[in-house]
Amino acid sequence: MTQILKLLSLFNLKPNFILHNYYQNFNRDFSTHHIPSKLEGKIALITGAANGIGKETAAKFINNGAKVVIADIQKQTGEETASELGPNASFIACDVTKESDVCDAVDFAVSQHGRLDIMYNNAGIACRTPPSIADLDLATFDKVMAINVRGVVAGIKHASRVMIPHKTGSILCTASVTGVMAGLAQHTYSISKSSVIGIVKSAAAELCKHGIRVNCISPFAIPTAFVIGELKLYYPDLKDEQIAGMIHKAGVLEGAFCEPSDIANAAVYLASDDAKYISGHNLVVDGGFTSMKSLNLGLP
Repeated sequence: MTQILKLLSLFNLKPNFILHNYYQNFNRDFSTHHIPSKLEGKIALITGAANGIGKETAAKFINNGAKVVIADIQKQTGEETASELGPNASFIACDVTKESDVCDAVDFAVSQHGRLDIMYNNAGIACRTPPSIADLDLATFDKVMAINVRGVVAGIKHASRVMIPHKTGSILCTASVTGVMAGLAQHTYSISKSSVIGIVKSAAAELCKHGIRVNCISPFAIPTAFVIGELKLYYPDLKDEQIAGMIHKAGVLEGAFCEPSDIANAAVYLASDDAKYISGHNLVVDGGFTSMKSLNLGLP
């Protein structure tokens, strides 16, 4: 160290001057260095992306460098969302109960961008059947299963069709904590979401040999229009913000609550190369809710 200081004094340079220039150059190089986005250049198709979690995920994907095709049954809302998200978003009308619509959505993505890297099966509906299994309305059950389960299978089927030749791809599905733990929702919805978790494992077992990863995300309840509309049926006199407060209070992680951005962040992670060795997994985003059950013993 003494020899270095002598050398600096020989050229009339002060150590602080040297350090200042070093850090200045380091900061300039660091700030100008391009850090690739997690989904740079990826092509994604998201069903049920006109609003809610799907819309939030579409925005996150685009912010991370992806081009996104929004597929939704809500034509006007979907077109407005695509316009709002900018030139890297496009829209196609899609009813996931119709396999031909799902097929067309996948083919549209490939025709527009040359391939499909990410398929996110997010479309789903709430369940409006009586709480008792003895009173189950099977017509409603069939309708929910057609969207929440059959629609997911159709999405996986047609995404696989175009991903297998490329030996790569990421398929995501929206499940739910109601598919992880019983008693959190009506039977029909819980059955539909536990089915999604099973479908993901089954598909992952086959598609791994083609380099395609298949995963799902199970969110805790989020006060989106989807959830608030469902709870309004049971609490018609409550305002939206009161219902949102009830949902937030149901969580167990102090100081935080589940938001659409949390699910979108999970989707970005699972779709990216950060999760390159994760497949057949159900990523539960619930603040620890489903990992515990308190044994509230009362005094005798």
